[in-house]
Amino acid sequence: MDVTLGTQTYRVSATARGSQWLAQALRAESGERFGVDVVAPTELEALDRLVHWLEWQFEHAQALDGLQQAERAYHRAMADAAFAVSVDQTGAGGGKASLATLDAARSHLDAVRGRRPSV
Repeated sequence: MDVTLGTQTYRVSATARGSQWLAQALRAESGERFGVDVVAPTELEALDRLVHWLEWQFEHAQALDGLQQAERAYHRAMADAAFAVSVDQTGAGGGKASLATLDAARSHLDAVRGRRPSV
């Protein structure tokens, strides 16, 4: 079965290995393996757990990107503040706002990491 997250499509399949099922994901475009292997007692459980991990991984990548963007904005605001003639010119206000955005992005990433599924 195919799973699309953002712009990436994965081919997800499960293979019986004795009494267990092994689920794996391949990038549909290249056929390259992606992510973790999941072992479960049934095919459906193995596939569900792998798809859940893929969804979490996508959310994690988005949260990490959001944090990196917030860090860049904060550093730009701090650089602008260093060269501002007075505090009234983006200095303090821009830095505080970008720091709040940075803290929110960090908190969001921590929350996403806290929901990492066990596989």
